[in-house]
Amino acid sequence: MEGHEIIGFIAGLGTTFAAAPDLYAMLKRKSSYGMNPTMAGIMGVFQIVWVYYGVLIDSLPVIVWNIIAIAINSLTVVAFFHFARAESNG
Repeated sequence: MEGHEIIGFIAGLGTTFAAAPDLYAMLKRKSSYGMNPTMAGIMGVFQIVWVYYGVLIDSLPVIVWNIIAIAINSLTVVAFFHFARAESNG
């Protein structure tokens, strides 16, 4: 692995898991309160574009970290709607 790939993996680690604390907090409190699924949805869409870009430039760090980020953002959106539905049902 070359030096620039190592930097890419380190940078990707930080940006990929930036959304994880919000997901963790929502799962812990079992509530959608204070969460905005739009942001996670928009991020997920553009991370798909980043994966495509990573394939085009043959960059493993770009591909791997954005696939993980897509999973985190998808889980955030799914959890939001799950808890929002449960909260609206009382």
